[in-house]
Amino acid sequence: MIRQWTTPSGAAVLAGLAWLRFATAIAVPSTPPSGSVTVDPSLISISIEFFAFPGYTNISGTNNCLNNLADLRGATPAIRIGGTTQDRATYDPNLQSAVNYTVADPADAPASLTYGPSFFTLAGKLPVDDVTIGLNRQLNHESNSLAAGTLALSEMTNFFAVELGNEPDLYSSSSPIAANTGWSNSIDISNEGKWFTDMAPTLGNVFQGAVYLSWSTATLVSRIGSAALSTIKSISRHSYPQSACNGASTNLTQLMRHPGIVSYVNQFKTDANSSRSAGKHFFFGETNSATCGGGGISPTFGAALWIVDYALQSALIGVERLYFHHGTIGNCAYCWWGKQAVYSPYFGAIFVSDFLGADGATLAQLDDSTSDIAAYAVYSASGAPLRVLLSNSAYFAGTGARANATVALTTSGLPRTSARAKRMTAPDATARADLGAPVTIGGNGTFSADCVAQGTQQMEEVAVGDDGSLTVSLLASEAVIVYL
Repeated sequence: MIRQWTTPSGAAVLAGLAWLRFATAIAVPSTPPSGSVTVDPSLISISIEFFAFPGYTNISGTNNCLNNLADLRGATPAIRIGGTTQDRATYDPNLQSAVNYTVADPADAPASLTYGPSFFTLAGKLPVDDVTIGLNRQLNHESNSLAAGTLALSEMTNFFAVELGNEPDLYSSSSPIAANTGWSNSIDISNEGKWFTDMAPTLGNVFQGAVYLSWSTATLVSRIGSAALSTIKSISRHSYPQSACNGASTNLTQLMRHPGIVSYVNQFKTDANSSRSAGKHFFFGETNSATCGGGGISPTFGAALWIVDYALQSALIGVERLYFHHGTIGNCAYCWWGKQAVYSPYFGAIFVSDFLGADGATLAQLDDSTSDIAAYAVYSASGAPLRVLLSNSAYFAGTGARANATVALTTSGLPRTSARAKRMTAPDATARADLGAPVTIGGNGTFSADCVAQGTQQMEEVAVGDDGSLTVSLLASEAVIVYL
């Protein structure tokens, strides 16, 4: 366990020294330890709400933000286009525009919409290798969705998979798909299987199954039957640690704390294991900090720290990709960029991508999940340790003394005389880059409104002991990458 202490003053000196005596080191194994996992190059990926997708292609920051991530990982993020409005959408092969809908307020999502062939033209032009398209199942118009999927397959060189329906666990008995049958998990599994096997002769075995928010994907894998299972390429579970729906309150302190993140992610192990055993990819096909756009916690620097820890924990339990959702442009607290700004959470996506790098092949957790300090190491394909990431998830609100933690990294078998580090920090956990807060990487690294990297990221020298140990300090609510 790593102890933390606040820099003492006056009568608090002795208490501070007491904590210092109990501080322990984190060992960095010279080879990947037990429990290490390989990491998909597109671990950090993007989900975009169906109706809003064409609008994102008109924002200059979209391609820039995607390319920044690709440059760090040596592979593009994957994109999923879907969400609630995919189940409100009808394909119109004669529609000249990509989408057509009417809303009373630009901040609203449409209750119904149509989309045309140019929707897939735009999707095919995204600067990414894999795009998953979400199509309607709730309206129970199978031939219409098949026509759309057929065009997507033929028009998109970056086509990856098709979803049929979004979060069917939220369908009600009044949904057209449930007419005269009711709705349940077992009915959904049977219905999914029918649609998959009906469409596979035309589209191939390209389906993303489940797409559940609450139902177990392991249940679908075990019960859908071999014929339908053979058509499934990937399994999608939706994951939101908190809710901002219907006035629900959110809590940033709880969101970003390391032990809580570990506990939350571990609940998905069974789903991940069942998917892997069936030979299917397992994704968080839609995820973010809180449902219904995210509420007050989502645009903060604390959410950036959450992304770092959450993504790495997810990889460790078998989640190959996390598709962070982006919703209504201009009304989306958890989005990473918009028309006029890059938001604090994007810094977390960049920082964790920087840590994994293009050369990072294997990921290991080094801490025991009991303190506010998270510690991870990434190893090369040959098994050499490359970098260590340390994150201090203690919440700092911006008032009073800011706690400081010191971590000693022992590198037995890895003698060294110098090391460097890069820091991601902000004035406090609530800091919002879009409101002018100085959220930075490497002291001076930030992004312009259209997601072009600004400033020069700087390295810090790390104290090296006579025994080769590395001593790193980090404040509450900040993170550091140590380059070995």
